[in-house]
Amino acid sequence: MNPDQKDIFDNIIGQSDPMKESFSIVKKVANSNTTIIINGETGTGKGLIARAIHESSDRNSNPFIQINCGAISAGLLESELFGHVKGAFTGAIANKPGKFELAEGGSIFLDEIGDMSPDLQVKVLRVLEENEFEPVGGSETIKANVRVIAATHRDLEEEVQKGNFREDLFYRLYVIPITLSALKERKSDIPLLISHFINQFCLEKKKDKITISDGAMKMLMNRTWPGNVRELKNLIERLVVLNEGGKILPEDLPDKFKAGANEKILPDIDVPEEGISFNTAVTEYEKALIIKALEKTNWIKNKAADFLQIKRTTLVEKIKRHKINKKV
Repeated sequence: MNPDQKDIFDNIIGQSDPMKESFSIVKKVANSNTTIIINGETGTGKGLIARAIHESSDRNSNPFIQINCGAISAGLLESELFGHVKGAFTGAIANKPGKFELAEGGSIFLDEIGDMSPDLQVKVLRVLEENEFEPVGGSETIKANVRVIAATHRDLEEEVQKGNFREDLFYRLYVIPITLSALKERKSDIPLLISHFINQFCLEKKKDKITISDGAMKMLMNRTWPGNVRELKNLIERLVVLNEGGKILPEDLPDKFKAGANEKILPDIDVPEEGISFNTAVTEYEKALIIKALEKTNWIKNKAADFLQIKRTTLVEKIKRHKINKKV
């Protein structure tokens, strides 16, 4: 690696164990030229990881080309990927190179590849296996020296079983999989992300320094973040733009965040008609409560104890009594 590569993760905020694991894999595979598939929910930063892979590879002086396969219709996507020749279809008034040709010597990032049509999957498979393709409407074979990085929010193994995704392409992509955890699974990164985004948007919007209150931070920490980092980023931008007092307070947050602050972490208990053993019910409720708290805090006992407002020693004792173990 060249000396500049120490900065490739500057735009990816995270010090949690899941993020450290992802960084470690990126460093190991960067120069392998092997195809990589990045799995993760929408908004987890798959594009940032893909760029980091490119920037830390020996292809970093060549193009990094990205395309969202789910945002373009199948007919247009083929032309976007492989280019077309003049007269290939109505409106094709000149030859146009595709993304694979534009990425020559570099990397191409196929985002949301799970949304690609079966016909196009065949053509992408050919590029991966034979390093060549033909433009739409053309007969000339073009060689492709391109490193493919793909990403999806879908479970491709399940899509294969449903017949929506080619099994041969699945195995060709899954040489080195990288899985990005949802934000709710790495909550220790939330304060870092909030601080980063506040500073970023204060600078961009030419705002004076803004801080966040403990109450507002707690409410954001309790959020499950279905939109992941992207949702958090968009919210912080909104809060910075609208802020006038120099501090983000709980009342500044949208109502849905306030409602979520006191959400129940367990469903209502269903009491059968024939009655229920009180002691058994209490024991099971306590066990379920502890498991929920551990899951919410990534099985960090200190944080789980704080979450339940009990001493760590008390929590450890209850974990042993209930024989609670983390599922691997």
